[in-house]
Amino acid sequence: MENVTIWHNPRCSKSRNAVALLEEKGVDAEVVKYLDTPPSKEELVEVLKMLGISARELMRTKEDVYKELGLKDVSSEDALIEAMVAHPKLIERPIVIKDGKAAIGRPIENIIALIQ
Repeated sequence: MENVTIWHNPRCSKSRNAVALLEEKGVDAEVVKYLDTPPSKEELVEVLKMLGISARELMRTKEDVYKELGLKDVSSEDALIEAMVAHPKLIERPIVIKDGKAAIGRPIENIIALIQ
């Protein structure tokens, strides 16, 4: 039995497409609406390790809150993670997690590669 989780934002078309893809492939994923139930700092650190990227690479840099908080000038990985915990809208989406690995669904082929 696979253990698959998707961090999902129902208002995002890429995220909706990812959920539809998982359903189409018969993957029974736990859907976490991360804007309603934000990840903890520990969960975010763990996902960053699975993705093999920095906090900045996981951030949606075009969001207003990114500019409002002046995050472009922040170099501390810890401060960027704290900002995403406090403002989950900054987290790129969707993220699919499976068996200790993760993929950002942009492009959706990343998810296909992860679940195969």
